[in-house]
Parts: sequence; C-alpha cells; structure tokens
Amino acid sequence: MVPGCYTAIVTPFKNNSVDYDGLLKLVDFQIENRVTGILAVGTTGESPTLSWEEHKKVIGEVTAKTKNKCISIAGTGSNNTKESIEATEYAARLGMNAVLMVDPYYNGPSSLEIRKEYIEPVAVAFPEIEIIPYIIPGRTGAQMLPEDIAILNRNFKNITTVKEATGNIENMKRTRECCGSDFIILSGDDAMVFQMMTDLDIKAAGVVSVVSNIAPGAVTKMVSFLEQGKPAKAEKLHAALMPLFELVTIKTREITPFGEVECRARNPLAIKTLMSILGMPSGGCRRPMGKMTKAGAEKVLKTAQKLYSANPEILKPVADFFDIDIASRLKSPSIIKGLYYDSYS
Repeated sequence: MVPGCYTAIVTPFKNNSVDYDGLLKLVDFQIENRVTGILAVGTTGESPTLSWEEHKKVIGEVTAKTKNKCISIAGTGSNNTKESIEATEYAARLGMNAVLMVDPYYNGPSSLEIRKEYIEPVAVAFPEIEIIPYIIPGRTGAQMLPEDIAILNRNFKNITTVKEATGNIENMKRTRECCGSDFIILSGDDAMVFQMMTDLDIKAAGVVSVVSNIAPGAVTKMVSFLEQGKPAKAEKLHAALMPLFELVTIKTREITPFGEVECRARNPLAIKTLMSILGMPSGGCRRPMGKMTKAGAEKVLKTAQKLYSANPEILKPVADFFDIDIASRLKSPSIIKGLYYDSYS
C-alpha cells in the first residue's frame, strides 16, 4: 500500500435495500476529492448485516468505479476463515488492489491462532493481492499482536500494512519496533491520525477514515501535509476537522423509567445521521443498529452547525457535488426529525 487517506465508505440504504445509485455517487464524490483509496464493505460499510450477494455486488460496483482512479480495498474479514477465503477470492478475481481482514470477532482466537488459522491461509491462497490486518480489539474481543504481525510481514510479501485501531500508543510503537521502518501503519481512528503520524516512534503513513465520507478533501490534504513535513498546515486542518472526529462515537446520558443510563451510538450511526442531515445518500443503518437518541441527533446537528459556521470550506465540496443548500438545511431543527427514537422507554 501507499501512504494516504483511504475512505471506509458507508453503504447507503433505501427501504432497507442497498442504494447502489447512491453508492456510486458517494464513490464519485470520493474520487473527485482525490482520496488515495476506498474501502468497500468494511465495518463502516455494515458488512456484518449485508447478505453475501449484496457484499459481492457492492465490491463489484466499487471496483469498476475506482479502476485506474484510486486504490480499491474490500473488507473480507470474518470470524470464519472459510468465508474470508471465499470473499478474498471474489475480490481478487475482480481485480481489487487489497483486502482488509478484521480480527475474528466473538469467538476470540489467540494472536497465534489469528496468524496461523486466519491470515496465513488467505495470504498463501492469494499471493497477488495485498492483505491488510485490521486490529480493533474494542469491537472484536480479539487482537493479533505486533509480534505476530511482524512474523507475517517477514514471511509474506503481500502483508506490508496494518490498520491500527487499538487506541493504545504503546502497541503502535511496538508494531513499529517489530515490523521495521518500511512497514506501513494506517490509523484506524480519525482522531488519532495526527498524533500517530507525528510521533517518531510510530510514524503512521495515513488513515482509513470514517470522517472522509463527508470531508474527503480536507482529510486527504491533512495527511498529505504531514507526509510532506508540513505539520503547521496539517494541524490547522486537524483543528478544523476535530468536531467531525468527535462524532465517530457519541455518548449521551438518557433517562429511563428505572434511572439514568449511558447510551453509546457507535460508528457508523452518527456519520450516517450527519450524512442524512446534509442530504447525502445514506439512509439509516441496518438492524440491529437503528437510530440515535434525540440528544444524540441534536448533538450531531449542533456539531455540523458549529463546523459550518467556523469552517464552511470543509463542507463546501458536499454542497457543490450534491447540489445541496447546506446553510438552509442546518438552520432547520426539524431536519433531524425521524433520525432519532422518540423516547428511551
């Protein structure tokens, strides 16, 4: 892989079916704003709830649209190695540049098992396609360790990159220590990419971004400035984008008939809510994900209003590409109607 910004693109829905026309518009938007690459059917793309036929069709549409325009990556991770092999075979046959394999979720194999029984069989079967391990223990309950990543990198020419979303700086440093200077670390956390790229003990090379669904140009420029050794320019963009980074997961306190609880709206719920507010192809999430609380949706709207007021240039590409009057939409509190549960009870 190469340094840059890779958008983990959402899967838009209409009436609970994949909105393929909307998907292609989103891909065109990304290409026009010069992202390095697009990740289709990652977890941001709600891969766990797509049928295998939907999964294949989304990969096919994105591959065709991105050909000779940007790098294409398919999410082929699973908690079943057989499924990952089948998905990777399909992605390789279509000509995708790489696949992303999230650590097996729920069944919780050890790091050694993840390497030997999950990643290695795919790497052996498909030496022509780049394989990117995705480390996010907070969502999977499992984690391949830096030492095992380094063994994979040593033994397979098609494993040169990792998507790092542990949130653990020491783990990131250990990955760099084990894997060496040429190994590519991509941040899996928008809010941490600046820190990861400027920390000399990590030296990340970019990000697999959620926020770039909405601000592909700004995130790509921020990463590019850091790659060019222009931290001051990058930091200015980082500060402007921070309100969006804080939306990836939203926590609110909610009142129930039995007392107060914390409600956490996890990715991609908030980003799809914001895309709906802005008028971009999105639709809701597929069950068991649902809607935000009213407080959560209001927070998304207020964040968008704050961002547009302070840095309207961040959202200008959305307005121009999709022909949207963002200012008018953000002035209307009713724009969030239908995007949240009416009550917690």
